[in-house]
Amino acid sequence: MTAHQPVNRLKATFEDGGVALGVLDNTYSPTLVEFYGDLGMDFIWLDLEHGGPSPWDGPTIENLLRAAERTDTELLVRLPTTEPQTVRKLLDLGVRNVFLPRVETAAEVEAAVKSARYEFDAGPGNRGLASPRASRWGLGDDYVAHEDDTILVGATIETPASLVELDEILSIPELGFVFAGPFDLSVSLGHPGELDHPEVEEAIEQIRYAAVDAGVPLGGLGFGMDDVNEKARDGYQMLNLGSTTGAIKGVVEEWFDAYEGER
Repeated sequence: MTAHQPVNRLKATFEDGGVALGVLDNTYSPTLVEFYGDLGMDFIWLDLEHGGPSPWDGPTIENLLRAAERTDTELLVRLPTTEPQTVRKLLDLGVRNVFLPRVETAAEVEAAVKSARYEFDAGPGNRGLASPRASRWGLGDDYVAHEDDTILVGATIETPASLVELDEILSIPELGFVFAGPFDLSVSLGHPGELDHPEVEEAIEQIRYAAVDAGVPLGGLGFGMDDVNEKARDGYQMLNLGSTTGAIKGVVEEWFDAYEGER
């Protein structure tokens, strides 16, 4: 008996030259993950760096995965650490798209990418072989080759050190994507929260130009749909439209603004 091994729709979008649109669910709710999938989101971003469950909480992560799998959407999981063992743990649970926070060196990124693969750059990778959920508990057909062809490991570029090593990071074999992180860049460049500061804007443009030139898929944040549309035209292939709490805030504020009585 063998089990079906699904395709990674986010990776397929990248390979087709398309743009994936998603949302940050900062409630970490399987119900909302499922609902977003039914609404047509290409991915749901779960940020385990700034909140959410532990990456070692297998049952909770599995329930979030089941919600995404029911609607054929992808989870995009930002890890709390760049440690290879964390990468391997999430992939074994069945996550297909992870990215690393606050990377600084190409060597750090390469170690994480290599840890996610059975074969790396025509040689052996550092992923351990077992029969976890990702392999459908050993029932998956041609699991090793399929897994290497399916998973994406990306890196957030959000520190001055990662900007210095950007070209080296982008040249890492099997790197899945890079994500431009303006908020942490604004802090690390000495302008906290000033996303429109010339230094911050220059850094984001450096990332965009280098990623597009290297042919590495680029992800980022959308600040309103005009910004999303402009970034899609400028080469971004993965764009976050907003967050659950942000969407609720906007709707509730509209309700209160439209209310004609006293509060």
